[in-house]
Amino acid sequence: MEHKGTVSIETSRLLLRRFNEKDAEAAYKNWESDAKVTKYLRWQTYDDVHETERVIDEWIRSYHDLSFYQWAIELKEIGEPIGSISVVEQDECTNKVHIGYCIGSRWWHQGITTEAFKAIIPFLFNEVKADRIEAQHDPDNPHSGNVMKKCGLKYEGTLRKADWSNRGIVDACMYSLLREEWMEERI
Repeated sequence: MEHKGTVSIETSRLLLRRFNEKDAEAAYKNWESDAKVTKYLRWQTYDDVHETERVIDEWIRSYHDLSFYQWAIELKEIGEPIGSISVVEQDECTNKVHIGYCIGSRWWHQGITTEAFKAIIPFLFNEVKADRIEAQHDPDNPHSGNVMKKCGLKYEGTLRKADWSNRGIVDACMYSLLREEWMEERI
């Protein structure tokens, strides 16, 4: 792959950008302290803003690595981040990137996560030269799967007891989009 690092990407409602130290309070308030958000994730709900500050500081230090992709999902109308979307895993041998995302529950079911995911797909295929974009969700969280479908990812199957989250060992519904499929849709 040809890594470019976390670059800013703009949509009609969103600015996908690097996190900065000023984002800690909004990140904590908007999603990292929200137990509804973390129910299906691997990290625990944060108890205070200092945990958020620590994580964001770690991300900021990682931005020097061009293979690190961690975007703040900033809702333009309020001017602060309401979630994040990132490449949580990658494989240079297969040119595969695995996407993870979350937004605060106040913004669920408004198409925001879909808008953010759709915005990074062209970047990952055209600029980074990924050949496969994949994501997975817990079967008990079908709304996450709906985001994947709306972004053109195809359901591949359910991997039994293949993942873990705050709910314990869970199944994983796997979705993917291949570069050639995405290119064919553009013709």
